[in-house]
Amino acid sequence: MKTFDALHAELLAKVAAADPHSGTVALLSGGVHAVGKKVVEEAAEAWMAAEHEGTDRAAEEIAQLLYHAQVLMIAAGVGIDDVYARL
Repeated sequence: MKTFDALHAELLAKVAAADPHSGTVALLSGGVHAVGKKVVEEAAEAWMAAEHEGTDRAAEEIAQLLYHAQVLMIAAGVGIDDVYARL
């Protein structure tokens, strides 16, 4: 099982490696706007799954939302400690 912190570390490592085959690196190349659009899309999908598709699908979509939120954090230069300080 991956934690929020472990996911963040993994994403930062992918960015540092600049792997041209990485979906994370490709998404980040579009900047805050492109990543933000994905966050909005994933939020809607998480909502619809929670509303209509049951727990398993909701969990899957929420996991994707958390992933994209972390990519947005990286795109915007927001550190994980910055977020934790505001929870």
